Amino acid sequence: EVQLVESGGGLVQAGGSLRLSCAASGFTFDDYAIGWFRQAPGKEREGVSCISSSDGSTYYVDSVKGRFTSSSDNAKNTVYLQMNSLKPEDTAVYYCAAARTILQCVKRRFNSWGQGTQVIVSS
Repeated sequence: EVQLVESGGGLVQAGGSLRLSCAASGFTFDDYAIGWFRQAPGKEREGVSCISSSDGSTYYVDSVKGRFTSSSDNAKNTVYLQMNSLKPEDTAVYYCAAARTILQCVKRRFNSWGQGTQVIVSS
């Protein structure tokens, strides 16, 4: 059974940092790209980042470039999203999701996704 479990969300002040984790199981981790997307109340779902588990290539949406960094620990089947210099507009539920390629991830054509973790950034 494919499972993606997010953790690490919480409440943080603007300018602070959080690190989200996505633990994956039930599929060959190295064959997939793992992405993060977020959804805030009343807003469209937004793709945040993607990382290829096979070669480490990454993609970031413009609004998080220079602030967020995705990394992959293939030995643990886990992807991280380090979020620095957080802004109130980063407040959302963050989901991790698996796609067959990084291009599919960028296009948000995911095979599976987790339940999400809430991030709240106070001003």
